[in-house]
Amino acid sequence: MTGGPRTERRRVVVIGVGNEFRRDDGIGPEVVSRLRGQAPAGVRLVVSDGDPTRMIEAWTGTSLAVVVDAVLADPPAPGRLHRIVVDRAADAGAHPVSSHGLSLGQSIALARALDRMPERLIVHAVEAADIRQGVGLSPAVAGAAEALTAAVLEDLAADCGPRPDRARPARSRERRR
Repeated sequence: MTGGPRTERRRVVVIGVGNEFRRDDGIGPEVVSRLRGQAPAGVRLVVSDGDPTRMIEAWTGTSLAVVVDAVLADPPAPGRLHRIVVDRAADAGAHPVSSHGLSLGQSIALARALDRMPERLIVHAVEAADIRQGVGLSPAVAGAAEALTAAVLEDLAADCGPRPDRARPARSRERRR
């Protein structure tokens, strides 16, 4: 080890989950695109199709992983934002449901079983209106994209340094698991 103070470098990743050819399912990649040039230095930005092994690989060894995804809700409220914090020590009872075949909750359970969870996982989700084939976000989800991006930037700033001067969206709901 060399002389001088040791600086710990935190590994942080944002994973935008989705498919831009399935309308609102493209919100994850859209947010990752908006974060380019805005995210703090050193934050890795990844687009994922939701495959559990690729998501687990992307967040393994990180101090913070932020996942952005579209979710289906019953009853639906398209454009409503959700924020779920999953700490490594939390129980495996979290089962967020994404718009993909294998739920994010199942990916989390698999990562726990393999001891491949990040130190902290934050899921930012927006309720989808339309995940059929096609390009472009529905008006409700497109309208939530800016607030969703701001919420991710706020979490990154809290972990990585100063944030842009943006307020947290009033419509987001936080749940701790």
